[in-house]
Amino acid sequence: MTGDDAAAGSGGHVTVDATGMLCPLPIIELAKAARDLAAGTEVTVIATDVAARVDVPAWARMTGNEFLGEKKTDGAGIALTVRLR
Repeated sequence: MTGDDAAAGSGGHVTVDATGMLCPLPIIELAKAARDLAAGTEVTVIATDVAARVDVPAWARMTGNEFLGEKKTDGAGIALTVRLR
C-alpha cells in the first residue's frame, strides 16, 4: 500500500498494488487497507486480474462505499478507485 497519510484525516488517497494477484486477493488487500482509513479517502486498486473489474465495484456496493470508476494503467493492469464512506 502506498499513499499519503490518509489514516490521519479524510480526503487522502491510497494505492493498493495487487498486480499479479488472483481473485480473491485484490479484494482482501483492499479490505485490509480500508480498515484503518478515514471516510473520504480514495483507494485505488491496481490489478491485473480481470475479475477485479467486477469484484471491486461489488465490494464497494456491499460495504456502503462509492465506486468511482476504472482506468487502464500504463502496463497490463487496471486502476479501480473507491471512495470510503
